[in-house]
Amino acid sequence: MPKGYTLTKKTHYWAGQFSAMACPCEVLIFTDKKELADKVTQIVFNEAIRIEHKFSRYRKDNIIYKINNSSEKTVNVDNETADMLNFADQCYQLSNGKFDITSGILREAWKFDGSDNIPSQQQIDALKPKIGWDKVNWQRPDITLQPGMEIDLGGLGKEYAVNQASKLIQPLVEKGVLINFGGDIFTPGSMDQSQPWIIGIDDSQHTGSKTKGEIKLTRGGLATSGDARRFLLKDGVRYGHILNPVTGWPVVGAPASVTVIADTCIEAGMLSTFAMLEGERAEVFLKEQEVQYYCQWG
Repeated sequence: MPKGYTLTKKTHYWAGQFSAMACPCEVLIFTDKKELADKVTQIVFNEAIRIEHKFSRYRKDNIIYKINNSSEKTVNVDNETADMLNFADQCYQLSNGKFDITSGILREAWKFDGSDNIPSQQQIDALKPKIGWDKVNWQRPDITLQPGMEIDLGGLGKEYAVNQASKLIQPLVEKGVLINFGGDIFTPGSMDQSQPWIIGIDDSQHTGSKTKGEIKLTRGGLATSGDARRFLLKDGVRYGHILNPVTGWPVVGAPASVTVIADTCIEAGMLSTFAMLEGERAEVFLKEQEVQYYCQWG
């Protein structure tokens, strides 16, 4: 039976690769031992698939589907889901309501496919009553949604999966490994004392084909938020996919992308998304957080 991933020997490391959460994923293991590399990759792959199955809004057999189709009935959730909802609540509070896991329903109006199909204000206004984490009754472990509302943990899923996978492989490798889920990255330690991991920064104007620079990562998490691949273009105006849940419209004046380095991947992801939601104040916000970052504008 196929493993679901490939394992390839490079000059100084093994590369395990697979697809999950709608993105290419990889784990790089600085070792000559194929058995160790295979075991690490298997653990990372299994965890990525488990989390995708559990929290994807595209499935009809998980807790998210149960919550979103509860018809105003209270749903009792397990501890892991409760932890995720608590974190989402914390993000909502820290961002002054700009990070909102109920705002995914705006996809019914916005289709970020590179076209010029901008929704009408009427379409957006029809969805706004269904948005607002403050309208959700969340008292751990019980959650109750109002009619027509839904939650989407997609803004947290990849970073969370990277964090969890890194914890599971810790007993096997203390350093010399890097987990990368579509640009959301964590490493417990560099390849060796003299060689950090080199992370290329995608050029938002030539995404996938050119890099803007590089970051040397010896330990910690890295995440990037941006609109290089998902946008609309009309009358010379570019509409990025980072939406303000209060207005229902793309954030005005936001950078093309924000890359943040933090202690963990989920912290880096939270801060990079918060910065995008700050629009023109993105760099001011990041300086206030005293974190390493890289912004691309326009």
